Amino acid sequence: MSALRQVLDHAATAPPSCGRVHVVAIDGRSGSGKTSLAREVAASWGAPLVSMDSIYPGWSGLAAATDLLVEHVLRPLSRGEQPIVPTWDWLADRPGPRIPLAVTDRLVVEGCGSTVGEAADFAGTRVWLDGPADLRRARAIARDGAIFEAYWEMWAAQEERVFGADGTRSRAHLVLESVGPT
Repeated sequence: MSALRQVLDHAATAPPSCGRVHVVAIDGRSGSGKTSLAREVAASWGAPLVSMDSIYPGWSGLAAATDLLVEHVLRPLSRGEQPIVPTWDWLADRPGPRIPLAVTDRLVVEGCGSTVGEAADFAGTRVWLDGPADLRRARAIARDGAIFEAYWEMWAAQEERVFGADGTRSRAHLVLESVGPT
């Protein structure tokens, strides 16, 4: 069964997890194919997509991004309030604009840290996507170029700390392994 089908099947049976909203969150290590899968889920499910790449406060901000997601998107959404997506201006290395998020009854969130800590409580379908380190690294560098190559080791160390302390993979509803290029 395809990864998309597995995610959609789980989401179809999961109750609303964020107020009246059904949230699918796709987490895992860099380069594992989270963004590609999330785009497929969002398109098939008719849901907006929030990417953690927009939220991380810089290259050392993996741990901080989860709190920003909870504070500005998930917690307000759970209370029926207007969520906003806090963004990061990567070129200026400072906070970017806050973007209002239109959500009806479904939302897809993707990226490293999207199911860490309190964020997990708001996701009715938690997906962990992973793959071999060499494949993930090649994908990430092909996607983001030399800039990610320069930060790969630092980012991977953050992933180890955050995911290790949180036990993120073990709390996922679905654990999927990516294979080959995406």
